Amino acid sequence: MVSAFKKALESGKFVVTCEAAPPKGTNLERMAHDIELLKDKVDAINVTDHQSSVMRFPSLGGAMLVKELGGEPILQMTCRDRNRLALQADLLLASYKGIHNVLCLTGDSIMLGDHKEAKSVFDLDSSQLLGVVRKLEKGQDISGNDLDGGVSFCAGAIVTPEADPLEPQLIKFEKKIEAGAEFIQTQAVFDLDRFKKFMEYAGQFKVKMLVGIILLTSAPMARFMNKNIAGVFVPQDLIDEMASAPKGQVLAKGIEIAGRMIKRIHEEKMCDGVHIMAINKEELVPDIMSAAGLI
Repeated sequence: MVSAFKKALESGKFVVTCEAAPPKGTNLERMAHDIELLKDKVDAINVTDHQSSVMRFPSLGGAMLVKELGGEPILQMTCRDRNRLALQADLLLASYKGIHNVLCLTGDSIMLGDHKEAKSVFDLDSSQLLGVVRKLEKGQDISGNDLDGGVSFCAGAIVTPEADPLEPQLIKFEKKIEAGAEFIQTQAVFDLDRFKKFMEYAGQFKVKMLVGIILLTSAPMARFMNKNIAGVFVPQDLIDEMASAPKGQVLAKGIEIAGRMIKRIHEEKMCDGVHIMAINKEELVPDIMSAAGLI
């Protein structure tokens, strides 16, 4: 089965995805509200998997909710919390429930989250997980045992174009493509000139590229990311632009900046689409898309 997201990628259109973060608990009202708001505006909705190692409602459950409400889910799956048995079982369940897109991630360090006493698993890494997906599609588990009933996925991974040094990322990037990645969502990008140079390298590979755009909500947020998030760098001119916004207009300025960046990416045809990350402000994704001239 070919997913609607895969069809969008193959159509040549400018693809837009966003994120929906499951709650810390079982109250899914806000998540459901965001899904209803976004499902007809974006091509797919990523459901995060214990993002930043913070325990939340499971990504598979969230992806099932997206599906139930008529959206197109991308299941994020990290290798941090599950061994190869559990990862394969979750992929089987996802396919059975009609979830046919998966983003394979190694996962953030446990030390970033709220359960620092937890034990990391990392039985596989993201490239190996991509290999698992392709093995399951051939009708066998990764030990070579036959499956009774197959699976089908549009599988992807991530890359960090602004990592310093960049060379290790390029090695991982090629390894993920060799393992079967059909699409790549980048980590947050703020320097578009630098990203264009990255795409000169990435463009030689047969893989769909979606650039990650994070909504800036304040100058302190930008400074925090520069200090604490590896591979993310907000240029000083953008920080100054956020800092100079009038009181009460800071969020609007962040929306303007994100929209401006997406518009340039689209107009200059830098890549195949964007992945919008409006962290905890998913209801603003349509405003960002409007600022970009996409809706």
